[in-house]
Amino acid sequence: MQKNCNLVGWSACSVRAAVTVVVLIAIPLVRPRAAEITPATPTEAGQPLETAFMAPPVRITTGTPRAGEGYFSADGRHICYQAVPEGYPFYQIFTQDFDPAAPGPRPARRISPGRGRTTCSWFSTDGRHLLFASGHLDPALDATEAKARAEAEADARAGRRRRYQWDFDPRMDLFVADLDGGGLRRLTDAPGYDAECSYSPDGRSILFVSDRDGDPDIYVCDADGGNVRQLTDQPGYDGGPFFSPDGLWIAYRTDRAEKDMLQIHVMRADGSDDTPVTGGKGVHWAPFWHPTRPWLIWTGADHSNPSARPNYDLWVARYDPTAATRTGPPLRITDHPGADVLPSFSPDGEILMWTASRDDGGGRTPSSQLWASRIRTDALEKALPPLSPALSPTP
Repeated sequence: MQKNCNLVGWSACSVRAAVTVVVLIAIPLVRPRAAEITPATPTEAGQPLETAFMAPPVRITTGTPRAGEGYFSADGRHICYQAVPEGYPFYQIFTQDFDPAAPGPRPARRISPGRGRTTCSWFSTDGRHLLFASGHLDPALDATEAKARAEAEADARAGRRRRYQWDFDPRMDLFVADLDGGGLRRLTDAPGYDAECSYSPDGRSILFVSDRDGDPDIYVCDADGGNVRQLTDQPGYDGGPFFSPDGLWIAYRTDRAEKDMLQIHVMRADGSDDTPVTGGKGVHWAPFWHPTRPWLIWTGADHSNPSARPNYDLWVARYDPTAATRTGPPLRITDHPGADVLPSFSPDGEILMWTASRDDGGGRTPSSQLWASRIRTDALEKALPPLSPALSPTP
């Protein structure tokens, strides 16, 4: 099974939709059942929108052609992410130290085995282990690598940038390793793709995505890989799930309403009360919960105008902590001409990290890398629209 996207340089776990994306300008999202998207707090003439909500972003990964999809450890002093090593065709999993007072590049440590496709890393709650998905046990790995290298060489000769393609690799399973890369343990072995994984806040459960029933759905299992339960079972792709900070809710993305048009859904931790929180002719994905405030952030772009080129930006909305399926209108917080995707917050909620295609001043063609910025929390709190009115019961 394959999904294709013109998303060169984005992470392997980043998008599961066939959407052609050329990033040039920012366009307001369309969201049904809600007011028009509220404009951001005005900034000084000529200033980027994001200056109202965050300090100047700092690039924090270097040394690899592409890096992205980063997440913080529970103490906020380390990050995990995936990057394509120089001379190898597939993403590998890395960690590095992070200084909240002075974010910037630090030496990277590879945790994954070094071969095969890998994706979707996440620190254990105690900070001693790293969860990720890997296809390094592919029995035809030599052929898989050779094919990828041949395609890359052909593209280089032709000056071609191939449309982003992510295979739902049936050899990919969940693994956990020590932070030095040792102690690797396999958690899943069912036929089919198992990936897009993260721990619950208490560390007892793992959310993940599997197509073991023929369709990508969301599952949960115990931290040791046992007691697997299926949470979604609708036609279409369901993926990228994360527990809310209290462990009671799950946010994820799905294209069940319209093929390839990903939307954000929220459901209870047992899979009930599954509710869309975005809609319209757009692509909304990579939702992530703020750890201390009732905010939900995601990546989105409008695709309603076929003659316009969508730009992926970061959007934030309030949600009701007692009923997280109820949200307010979203607010855009980035407007850079490059793609801003895959946001995540530090454990104290003060720093935003995301994957971006930006020029760091070197004059080179931007590649996807991890960036971080301190949030102007008070300004964002003031600018966020209030919750939408609760729906009245049907007579």
